[in-house]
Amino acid sequence: MRLNEMREGQSGKIVRIGGESKLRRRILEMGLTRNSEIYIEKYAPLKDPLELVVRGSHISLRVNEAAEIDVELTGQTGM
Repeated sequence: MRLNEMREGQSGKIVRIGGESKLRRRILEMGLTRNSEIYIEKYAPLKDPLELVVRGSHISLRVNEAAEIDVELTGQTGM
């Protein structure tokens, strides 16, 4: 599943980060690394960007950037 397909309140684990090198580097610098647990806090009113929680930090990410990240749902409803 892609990160941009997750719904508000869902949790997951990052499996793979794709994209071109600049985007991939930016995502990694924000702390979104493989095996990181993430929680979708909310989507903006127009569904872009989305706000997620990673390692206790709130991060905003554009939906097209989130589409480059593969995740596995963990079944948790919150962090």
